[in-house]
Amino acid sequence: MKLRIMAMILVWMMLLVPVCYAESGFTQEDRDRLIRLEATLQTFMQQVDKRFEQVDKRFEELREDMNKRFEQVDKRFEELREDMNKRFEQVDKRFEQMMTFLWILAGIFTALVAAVIGFAYWDRRTIIRRAKEEAVEEMKRDGLLKNIIQVLKDIAPDNPKLAESLRKYNLL
Repeated sequence: MKLRIMAMILVWMMLLVPVCYAESGFTQEDRDRLIRLEATLQTFMQQVDKRFEQVDKRFEELREDMNKRFEQVDKRFEELREDMNKRFEQVDKRFEQMMTFLWILAGIFTALVAAVIGFAYWDRRTIIRRAKEEAVEEMKRDGLLKNIIQVLKDIAPDNPKLAESLRKYNLL
């Protein structure tokens, strides 16, 4: 781009120089010099164009190399991403297994607590029922026994041997 601008400036200068020097006596030698200068300038421009083309080729090679490297980096990142996804899936599965295990433990614990409470309730109810029955039987025996002792006490004044036996056991 700069080269073309410089070439345009030189062309304009070449066109303006003959106009300026036309009045001052432009010679054949000056024209020849301008032609040589123009040829040299064209050679220089061709060399500059070649160098720019070489630089463009180098940049294109570098661009392709960089693209290849970026593709390799992208592949590596994709592999890493897949590996990380696999690891996260493994962690998720393990976490799910642990949560399932904890739910199972909670269910077992709940069942055991319910069984122990149920057993305790059943045992207490059974013991209380049995105790009531025994208390009723004891009351009946005590009442019957008291009645028998009372009858013996009533008979004891008539029977001295019975009275002596009752005194011996502190019943009279």
